[in-house]
Amino acid sequence: MSDLKRRTFFKLGLFGVVLSLVKPTKAAELLTNIKGSRFAATPKRTVISTWSHGMEANETAWEVLSSNGRALDAVEKGVMTTESDMSNRSVGAGGRPDRTGHVTLDACIMDEKSRCGSVAYLEGIKHPISVARGIMENTQHVMLVGDGARDFALDYEYEKVKSPIKEVKKDWREWKKENKDLFKKPTINHENHDTIGMLVLDDYGNLSGACTTSGWAYKMPGRVGDSPIIGAGLFVDNEVGAACATGLGEAIIRIAGSHTVVELMRQGKSPQEACKLAVERIISKHDDLTNLQCAFIALDKFGNYGGYSVYKGFDFALKTDERNEVVKADYNLSWE
Repeated sequence: MSDLKRRTFFKLGLFGVVLSLVKPTKAAELLTNIKGSRFAATPKRTVISTWSHGMEANETAWEVLSSNGRALDAVEKGVMTTESDMSNRSVGAGGRPDRTGHVTLDACIMDEKSRCGSVAYLEGIKHPISVARGIMENTQHVMLVGDGARDFALDYEYEKVKSPIKEVKKDWREWKKENKDLFKKPTINHENHDTIGMLVLDDYGNLSGACTTSGWAYKMPGRVGDSPIIGAGLFVDNEVGAACATGLGEAIIRIAGSHTVVELMRQGKSPQEACKLAVERIISKHDDLTNLQCAFIALDKFGNYGGYSVYKGFDFALKTDERNEVVKADYNLSWE
């Protein structure tokens, strides 16, 4: 990195520290009063999340921000909305099970101080994202998995839930009878897009992110994708920006996808350019792209955002003071 870029990002990081210590109105005033600076712009309160089911989640997150809430609280409450939706077959206890009939949940969360928490292969808990936050705030660890994650959740009295639900159990039984090819590649579509990832920039100029999923339908027992892995499914650097991923987790893990997006932004790429370059890196690492859908969304310190996918069909939910809509992301390939 050049000396100019180092100085630029040092200033940006120092600004983030100052802004985090003052009230939202004062933070806006500080930024607005810096005459002649390239940073003379108020951070734009922004919520962005993967897929159209993020619209409802964004509304919940926005309510938190509208009460002068923190980005961390907004991302947790936001994705909890999706975890509570028992009609969603790729997030929460309403999700599809592994091939043995167990619904196992993965989630992670990360705040503006680079604190993070994660759970993987958690069963029978309604809000895995809250357990992930609990691990972040109450232990010296980042990730707990399986029985250890469940024991922690029960010790801290997180709400339990029975899974799979009746409709999902019926589908699973039918799947078993049809004797499908257990190792076929997944089709990531409106029925199986496996994640809600959310990024938030608050009025304090701080970023946080969250990611939660029930994972690949009928996966092998023990399989964990990118969603609970910091640096793969989610990464936040409050000096620069944040990113999260959705799609085939194995491919995203191979390039440390969300960390890659944030580091590209650190090098001066826009959120949109960074997402595109990360997708291109995934494409370059695979000889066979059949049904290999992956996508990223990104958000920088001033509310600039982007999204990009391997194949056509990915969209993301966006909410700002001016916009509240589903955005069709740019892409590299078409399915035809």
